[in-house]
Amino acid sequence: MSRTMPGRPAVNTEELAEIVENLRVLGSDVADVEVKKALGGLPRSVRETLSSFSNTRGGVIILGLDESEGFAATGLSDPATMAANFASTCSDEMEPPVRALVQIQEFEGAQVLVAEIPEIDRSQKPCYYKGAGLTKGAYIRVHDGDRQLSSYEVQVMLSSRGQPLDDSQPVPGVGLEALDRHLTASTILRLRESRPYAYRDLDVEGVLRKAKILVPDGNGDDVVSLAGLLALGQYPQEHFPQLMLSFVHYPSDSGPDNETGVRFLDSVAIEGPIPAMVRDAMSVIRRNMVRRSIVTGAGRQDIWEYPETALREAITNALVHRDLSPAARGTQVQIEMFPNRLVIRNPGGLYGPVTVENLGEEGVSSSRNALLLRILEDVPIPGEERTVCENRGSGIRAMVGSLRRAGMTAPSFDDRISAFIVAFPNHSLLNDEAVQWIASLGEANLTDSQCLALAILHNGASLDNATYRKAAGLDSRVATIELQDLVARELVEQIGTRRWARYRLPPRIEEDAEHGGRPRRRSPADRRQEILDALGAQTLSRAELAEATGLTDQTVRRWLLVLRREGLVTTTEGSTSSKNTKYRRIPGRQLGQPLPFTS
Repeated sequence: MSRTMPGRPAVNTEELAEIVENLRVLGSDVADVEVKKALGGLPRSVRETLSSFSNTRGGVIILGLDESEGFAATGLSDPATMAANFASTCSDEMEPPVRALVQIQEFEGAQVLVAEIPEIDRSQKPCYYKGAGLTKGAYIRVHDGDRQLSSYEVQVMLSSRGQPLDDSQPVPGVGLEALDRHLTASTILRLRESRPYAYRDLDVEGVLRKAKILVPDGNGDDVVSLAGLLALGQYPQEHFPQLMLSFVHYPSDSGPDNETGVRFLDSVAIEGPIPAMVRDAMSVIRRNMVRRSIVTGAGRQDIWEYPETALREAITNALVHRDLSPAARGTQVQIEMFPNRLVIRNPGGLYGPVTVENLGEEGVSSSRNALLLRILEDVPIPGEERTVCENRGSGIRAMVGSLRRAGMTAPSFDDRISAFIVAFPNHSLLNDEAVQWIASLGEANLTDSQCLALAILHNGASLDNATYRKAAGLDSRVATIELQDLVARELVEQIGTRRWARYRLPPRIEEDAEHGGRPRRRSPADRRQEILDALGAQTLSRAELAEATGLTDQTVRRWLLVLRREGLVTTTEGSTSSKNTKYRRIPGRQLGQPLPFTS
């Protein structure tokens, strides 16, 4: 029994085996897979997982595996009834109904239920179990478990169904006198110059009304809007004390230093309108940063620990896109500096069609505080010619691009519904040690982005197509080609296929303990003789050669291309792009001296 899930193929038998193998290696559930034994019927906790997967990024539920026994296939006593009950729970007990793809599959001699749960559209969130109600029946996936949403997180999801208007609300009893005279004059001048047809012939109050910096309060008077106060106010914190920014510099990676008793190295409350907070936050961070050296094509270059462009964009985004609803006005934007990272967090997660996966992509932009963002397009940062923001959706790209140019790891983005967190690791990926290590691999013709991928893996981070694409600034097609080339060169190993694909360093190029962690030069693996020996007098396909040699298909394909160029093998039929194309040795031709490595 099954129900269709549009736009996504079902988990097939091969993928199911890969999923379970990964679970057995890890020893527990993962964020996008939930396993239950389910011998006594449909577990009640399935409803929580249906909610959490729907509200997060989707996932796979497998019933009929026993986690306590190493994910052994225990099977289901009545698979057909289990599938019917599961489908009924999805459609009748969840709001909105969950459009899952439910299948019964044969796995290791037992029948198991495999259900793919899609993430629902943001306009329908949160998905919840009707029997518990909206406030207690909505969950989110955190690591390998389901966590009940707080009332604030439910509110954030509900407000994200439409365009929030908190920033356009009037601030009772606060008029023109609350605005900074110089900022307001500069903004009015810029509005008249950049939008003459809308603002040229209006007086000062007319400009402020049209820009919605002044709005009616319902009693016939004009007062400042919340957006106007935050963008142009002399001291917005007089009315909203926590709509500010806090900075703390901690002495250790975990925060306060318990051994010395030092709680922090610097702590600053940054207040004022948003333009002033951006300026002052940058000043405070500069005061706490040190300079470091990076390797460039021209030698070495001294730069700040963190590129200023990246920091400015992240701070601006946090102040502009934070949640301004009444429930969040008691929480400030926070900057925390540790020896190994810098973290910026703001209340309220991502809004609209923007997700962590598409963050920074062209054409993907949305703002929770549309009026505030529009006003800040024309508000200059004090002492600078630039305005606070462009409102072009280019901030994330500028942030990642500046880090890439500095040879640093891309920031991590964490959308927690109630908060959005940007973390900048404090290290250079392509430092002296990493460059020497990559050189020790003995590979030529690697692209800059492939070197970046190797440095990411060498630094201990995980890698998939999406993270590589963001880190290197590539489109999906190029990222796939480059990663497959690294697999073919045997510089990385691919674990899983398609959407489950992950990449890691193979054991042969890990650093050896006897060398004290120092890299040592290795010759690239030459697989020509292995393939020639496997061919012998036979005619074999690429798939058959991969099976005979134990090499990956990508590696066999690469060395067959080299052997064809050298005139040692030829095809007998079919296209070289097919695994089933047959190859044979050319009689009388022998492998000569090793050639310089070519890609």
